[in-house]
Amino acid sequence: MSAPARADLGRALCVVTGSSRGFGRTVAIEVSRLVKPGSALILTARSADDLRALQAELAASEAGRAGLVVQCVVADLSQTQGLESIVTAAREAFCQDMDHVMLVNNAASLGDVSRYTRGFSDMAEVDSYLSLNVSSSLCLTARVLQAFPQRPGQRRTVVNVTSLCALQPFRSWVLYCTGKAAREMMFRVLAEEEPDLRVLSYAPGPLDTAMQTLARSRTADLDIRKSFSDMFAEGQLLTCEVSCAKLMKLLLEDTYTTGAHVDVYDP
Repeated sequence: MSAPARADLGRALCVVTGSSRGFGRTVAIEVSRLVKPGSALILTARSADDLRALQAELAASEAGRAGLVVQCVVADLSQTQGLESIVTAAREAFCQDMDHVMLVNNAASLGDVSRYTRGFSDMAEVDSYLSLNVSSSLCLTARVLQAFPQRPGQRRTVVNVTSLCALQPFRSWVLYCTGKAAREMMFRVLAEEEPDLRVLSYAPGPLDTAMQTLARSRTADLDIRKSFSDMFAEGQLLTCEVSCAKLMKLLLEDTYTTGAHVDVYDP
């Protein structure tokens, strides 16, 4: 018989990238409801106004009234200075009696889906995409693990928000598919190297977000575009709240194989 799911995520320090809107915003809200008083949430994105709005919402929530510390870091993850500012904020918010350090690598961009692979001949353009979507995740994760090394009585969790595109090719989505596949292998390697670390690649499914709107309007491949348009028209897109509930369940049960890819539709 498996152990019962935890009731909460502990007294935690949690960093959520791309938390100003969409899935990242929902993750931040749901995590705030599942951490113990005295926890700290580091919210990071490029939009200061959206971050401040979320910070105010959380401050007025039950978690905020119970002492949740919420700190915003406006940062460009493709720049070293941005990564440094996030880790500095995390160090400042950390308390020695915190029993859980969690990093949610959610920030990502769709990239230019209006062209096929043969259209990407500019190395600077590709490097810029990979810097934001791959290199930043590796370097931020490494910096967080260095800042908070394993110690007795403390859990450490790294979540990679992934996609079916990490496993399956989508025509005219070469940048997005490449970035997601690279990130997923990165975290599989990390799970092998750090057996005391809990690593999860979670695919939240087709979400009703601004990224989906962009996919429906910009995707070059007509069949791929139609499949997304049909899902939207037929009400098959998921809300961020529904998908995030599955992620929180996985984190509370904590029975997934470390390094695994888990899809929202998996049983």
